[in-house]
Amino acid sequence: MLKSRFLELAAARRSIRKYKKLPVEREKLDLCLEAARLAPSACNAQPYKFVVIDEPALKEKFCAAAFSGVYAACKFAAAAPAMIAVVSSKGKMSAWLGNQVQDTNFRLMDIGIAAEHFVLAAAEQGLGTCWLGWFSAKGGAKALGLDAGKKIEVLLSVGYPDENPAPRPRKKTAEFSSYNKL
Repeated sequence: MLKSRFLELAAARRSIRKYKKLPVEREKLDLCLEAARLAPSACNAQPYKFVVIDEPALKEKFCAAAFSGVYAACKFAAAAPAMIAVVSSKGKMSAWLGNQVQDTNFRLMDIGIAAEHFVLAAAEQGLGTCWLGWFSAKGGAKALGLDAGKKIEVLLSVGYPDENPAPRPRKKTAEFSSYNKL
């Protein structure tokens, strides 16, 4: 098999749920944001905004709102020094039309690609991240003062890992892929 630095990075990346109490340097966050900016999107719509929440009082307020009640299972993320709220925005008309014709939400695909670029750039710099989908989008939006119609689609916790989780089992390549036939 060919050697690949990218595959090494992808294999080493883990979902981190315990963080050291060290702030994340803005230059590292900026590099991650640049990686997200370079991500492709349908019709180059870039239908998202990454909101970095690293001011302690705002982060505490945001996490209290986002991880309360039934969402408390993800409260561990509040210990991360930074949270990234990926907020969806309206895309271009051509992307919307494609959504209708294909019955596919390209905006969510675009957010996934950009967020994964962010996460892998963070891993390259020794930062840990965790994708979060279980949170109060309404509570988080209210804490950030987002306009009506704006929705937090994904949260990413970011910080220096204080754990080293073992690799999770993965299917063999032949179990999920094939050439020229299903």
